[in-house]
Amino acid sequence: MPNLAYLSLGSNVGDREHQLRDAIARLEAVGRGVLVSSFYETEPVEFTDQAWFLNCAVALETTATPEQLMTALLDIEQGMGRQRVQKKGPRAIDLDILLFMDELTGDAVIDLPELTIPHPAMHQRRFVLEPLAEIAAEARHPVLKKAIRELLDALPAGQVVRKPQKA
Repeated sequence: MPNLAYLSLGSNVGDREHQLRDAIARLEAVGRGVLVSSFYETEPVEFTDQAWFLNCAVALETTATPEQLMTALLDIEQGMGRQRVQKKGPRAIDLDILLFMDELTGDAVIDLPELTIPHPAMHQRRFVLEPLAEIAAEARHPVLKKAIRELLDALPAGQVVRKPQKA
């Protein structure tokens, strides 16, 4: 029985939809995508003087450990041309581990300098919670002990997240 990881994907450089689809395809090297949310256009947070993002969430079955998965995600980002020039700045692709359910021990809580699970700011970010709630509304945050839907419902107004308009 594989582990289950919930990931957040985002892009605001180039063909955002293509970048997300490419990253999802590349995830097959480290696991099997079992669910993919809709794509959402989201306004930038923190560093706001940049293009809007396209975000989604993915549920990935994997035999990788959290550390192995993080290494694989960083390799995918690098392979897709991500350059870490400015913190929270524009990026072709951004891949984050939100939650990790270990097949043997249950929900993983990891606090290392290079990896924190659950993602430390996920409960404050509509651009993360909206897509995640679409595919895992009842998944529980192992530290806050609340379902994803509850975390989303508790967010204050703001942070525009919308499904893109089709041309």
